[in-house]
Amino acid sequence: MSAPQRPPVYYSEYLQLDKILNAQFPESSKEGVKADDEMLFIIIHQTYELWFKLVLHELNIVCDIFKQKEIPNNSPDIFNAVHRIERVCKILEVCVQQMTVIETMTPLDFLDFRDLLRPASGFQSIQFKMIEARLGLAYDNRFGKGYYLSQLNTADIERVKQAEADESLIVLLNRWLERMPFTENEAYWKEKGSSSFWDIYKRAYEDSLSENEKGNMQTFTKLFCNPAEYPEGRSFSMAANRNALFIMLYRDHPMLHLPFELISYLLEIDEMLSMWRHRHIHMVQRTIGKRVGTGGSTGAEYLKSAADAHYIFKEMAELTSFLLPRNQLPSLPESLQKDLGFK
Repeated sequence: MSAPQRPPVYYSEYLQLDKILNAQFPESSKEGVKADDEMLFIIIHQTYELWFKLVLHELNIVCDIFKQKEIPNNSPDIFNAVHRIERVCKILEVCVQQMTVIETMTPLDFLDFRDLLRPASGFQSIQFKMIEARLGLAYDNRFGKGYYLSQLNTADIERVKQAEADESLIVLLNRWLERMPFTENEAYWKEKGSSSFWDIYKRAYEDSLSENEKGNMQTFTKLFCNPAEYPEGRSFSMAANRNALFIMLYRDHPMLHLPFELISYLLEIDEMLSMWRHRHIHMVQRTIGKRVGTGGSTGAEYLKSAADAHYIFKEMAELTSFLLPRNQLPSLPESLQKDLGFK
């Protein structure tokens, strides 16, 4: 039986170009004001929103992968997740580079139409707020919480609240890291005459510290050795923290290649978001100086404070404080080395 004939696909219809290319309505044209750069301003922001839509699409796929109770080591799931997180990094890199186009608009060019935009503002980008929530930026960790939802309509407030109510990537990642058995399985470490990897690693780490670094041991003990002292309010549990550091330490073993890449790309997402925010800050300072933003914020000052506060995976970045060079790493038990290799 032959497959049913599909109607031919036409380029402009497939891409809905009639809708996209006719979706620019400058406020200056409505008012009869000459402001040639408003078209640039609109298209740049529409392009950002399309990229944001794709970022959310990729993050939703990754979150669905990590919502599984188990992810078998021989399944394609972790590679798929890493591949999509890498894609998010590349999209954010393009978003940063895209700033060079809007930076061709001078302050006078912007002033031609700026007052016609009030109170619209990039602060009302629902998709960007949803990306932050999907990644794991908690409401309590946001700068300017009182202002955060104040500029949105009722429908958009509900969309953001729903995004924050869903399990974020950082929550799902924490659960996945907690399930890794490598540091907690006593059977491995009996070969080394210990009940725990952390007893062995603590001694090696302490021996590596200079006199000026000895204070690090107190933090190390709280984060990796003593559950009773583990700081409250952290995104990652002690078990997840331990396994993330183990992955970073022993990344050269085949089974840890992809988990290490995943961690690296998550840190790169924070880096790209930070670069995007700071590029935005400099652009705003150059374009409007110390004037108030169209949405009523303090402009560049607000953006700077938010940029400093909104690091999502900072706990993972801090783990580099506790790494050792390869030649000082405790050797792994033979049974564990076999389990970390390809079978």
